[in-house]
Amino acid sequence: MPGEVKTLINHIITQRSAGNQEIAHTIMAKLILRGIDPSMFTDSSPDAPLEIEKVKSIACEMGVET
Repeated sequence: MPGEVKTLINHIITQRSAGNQEIAHTIMAKLILRGIDPSMFTDSSPDAPLEIEKVKSIACEMGVET
C-alpha cells in the first residue's frame, strides 16, 4: 500500500507531540537521526518492507502502538 511509511510517521509524530509543534519538530529530528527522513515520504511513495519495519521498530521504542 503506497504511503504506509508516511502514515506511520505521521502517527508517531501525532501521538508523541500531542499537538505541540516544538515537540513535533524534535520527533522529526529524532527520526532523521535514526535514518528516516519524514520529508522524503509522501502519500504516494512506494513502500519497502524494510522501511516499514524500521519505522515500526522506532515507534515501538518511542512507546507508540502501530
